[in-house]
Amino acid sequence: AGSLASPPPMLPSRLLLLLPRRRLCWPSLTCAYSAGGGPSMEKPVEAAIRAKLQEALQPVHLEVMNDSHMHDVPRGSETHFRVAVASRSFEGLSLIHRHRLVNDILQEELAGPVHALSIQAKTPQQWEKHPAVGRSPPCLGGAKHDPHVASKVGKRD
Repeated sequence: AGSLASPPPMLPSRLLLLLPRRRLCWPSLTCAYSAGGGPSMEKPVEAAIRAKLQEALQPVHLEVMNDSHMHDVPRGSETHFRVAVASRSFEGLSLIHRHRLVNDILQEELAGPVHALSIQAKTPQQWEKHPAVGRSPPCLGGAKHDPHVASKVGKRD
């Protein structure tokens, strides 16, 4: 578990982005990532994804990671996400049905601002055995040629 300590108050906010990111876990075992160990600086889409999954699945573990910075999108975009979620709701469901459940919960985000969503959906027992979150593959730039993505993210900085 990480620390809930705030970063040193003398650092300008732009310098906080240069500090190492620490993993923060709250009593619900819901985790977030934050620069310098302070409160998470979630954006609206990320916050909506987290809240909807938390409410619908009551997970024992949840991580929502914005990977937009790894893609050819404007700075500050919320278009590419990874979620790792362990929930009793997945017990007895095949992997495809777990992914469909997550997609159904996030249908509004997937129809709007979210272009890509990587899902790791595990039961609590599976999470206990393998508590690792997969890494995102490198961006191959495929979205550059997709006119639907351009309308979602606008022009590049």
